[in-house]
Amino acid sequence: MTALVPAERGVGEIVFVDALPEFVVVVFAAITHLADPWFLFGLLAVAYWFADERVAASPRRAGATAIAVVTCAYAAVALAKAWFAAPRPPGAMGPADVPTWLPGLLSAWYEAQVLSDGFGFPSGHATGGAAAYLALALLYDRRWTARGRVLAAAAVAVAVAASRVVIEVHYLVDVLAGLIVGVAVVLGALWLAGDPRLRGGPVLPTNRGPTADLDPTPAFLLAAVVSFAAAGVALAGGHAGEVAEAGIGIATGLGGAAGWRLVAGDEPAVPIRIAVPSLAVTGALWIGAYALSDSLVVTLVATTAAVVAVVALPAVPARLERLSLVGN
Repeated sequence: MTALVPAERGVGEIVFVDALPEFVVVVFAAITHLADPWFLFGLLAVAYWFADERVAASPRRAGATAIAVVTCAYAAVALAKAWFAAPRPPGAMGPADVPTWLPGLLSAWYEAQVLSDGFGFPSGHATGGAAAYLALALLYDRRWTARGRVLAAAAVAVAVAASRVVIEVHYLVDVLAGLIVGVAVVLGALWLAGDPRLRGGPVLPTNRGPTADLDPTPAFLLAAVVSFAAAGVALAGGHAGEVAEAGIGIATGLGGAAGWRLVAGDEPAVPIRIAVPSLAVTGALWIGAYALSDSLVVTLVATTAAVVAVVALPAVPARLERLSLVGN
């Protein structure tokens, strides 16, 4: 199967990007952050917690489904990378050619951006970016026009994909495959969640949009299953790094499904007084999960706890209120 994705799969794009001005490359190194996993999941969590009926008929269902979509996207990437085991461009291995005019802190940041290990096909940033921004455009459907939202999502996704080629951590074919996989995952996950636009359901009343009856549970569970398959493929190939990534996918999928069982789906936005400390706790758990990725058990426990907390948080205010009433 690896012959389908050869190690040398460039079509001249490396020569092109080598000729770009250093300033342009630095700008694209910044753009690539728009699809970093920490940024995407942080963005999706904030939208899930704080969105209201001005952006979606059921903002909690829309937000949880968006998280499930991106979880599926990363699961698909983990499986494909472990399966094809295609290397990145030589430039991703270093040493980094850091512009001399960058100050010290930015030099360190730039070097971290343009060096990357692991496998290269498909691009996780291109896949995750396409899935996240398209999901946001389709699920938060009460702002702008549908065409405007999709065009904006496409612009961001393409910019991120281009950035991965410009900083030479992916070939062009890697990001094109990522964009295709990302779009396909969105359509498949929304179908699983029960989106009537994809299932040919009846037109809903004006006060109910396509998010009103979404259930993200099947998409979360699919992500766990695909991640489990990715872990098996990675283990068979001896790819320890991909095993850890697949483990995080399993925990995220199962944690999302478990957390959603605690949510009714019609909760109001999360109060700031609860969201801020929760963000600190879940962020610490996420950082710990990645920092301690050498211990798969710790990674799985920390990731599961973080995702359950993120998804279940909208139900916490009402439960705390009931407890205070009982206490009084």
